[in-house]
Amino acid sequence: MSIENKVVVITGASSGIGAATAKLLAAKGAKVVLGARREDRLAALAQAIGENARYHVTDVTDRQSVHDLIQLAVSEFGRVDVLYNNAGTMPQGNLSDREYDKWQLMLDVNVMGVLNGIGEVLPVMQAQHDGQIISTDSVAGHVVYPASAVYNGTKYAVRAIMEGLRQEEKGHGIRSTIVSPGAVRTELVKTIGNAAIEAGISQLMNSEEASGLALDPEDIANAVLFAIDQPKHVAISEVLVRPAEQEV
Repeated sequence: MSIENKVVVITGASSGIGAATAKLLAAKGAKVVLGARREDRLAALAQAIGENARYHVTDVTDRQSVHDLIQLAVSEFGRVDVLYNNAGTMPQGNLSDREYDKWQLMLDVNVMGVLNGIGEVLPVMQAQHDGQIISTDSVAGHVVYPASAVYNGTKYAVRAIMEGLRQEEKGHGIRSTIVSPGAVRTELVKTIGNAAIEAGISQLMNSEEASGLALDPEDIANAVLFAIDQPKHVAISEVLVRPAEQEV
């Protein structure tokens, strides 16, 4: 039940939930391998964490890029205990807006990004006969609401993929977990791409913590820590974390 010396690969690690999780796990003694597109952010985070951090500039929509991230973990630390698929994007808008490029981006990042991570790490974990794959899902993968149908769809897809993974790989000693946050104060709001919706959500994110309307990245990092810090015979399949006052 110890995090110490576990090798954890994290995508979307340059800010928000990914960065908070990397810091928390490293503080518990894990070795973290960080992937994201912004090299300056990754370098600063790795430097702040110290000798137990490595990073690789990673675009989760590029399978080779994800492969190289996984192989960095193997070459540096000899194994991969946990892959945390955390990269995501959240453009918002009605279907009648016909924003095909944004829809495709969500499919590429939120769905194929997760699949690329799963596909590239499974051979490593199957050879180890051990491992855990975690993906950031969302409350949006449990409920549907206007102006978010495609985003909802990608998050429902992640739930289905991760349940399939659980069923297929449990015999190989590989566990799967989804962490489904509600509103979290992260840079994800910057990907909304609709001024009116972004203004409303930004107001929510800027609310006082005591209001119970939004979570901090560290709250989700604690949920990830909980899922990892379990004995091998325990599989935490899903953690749903909402702000206390969130309506949906």
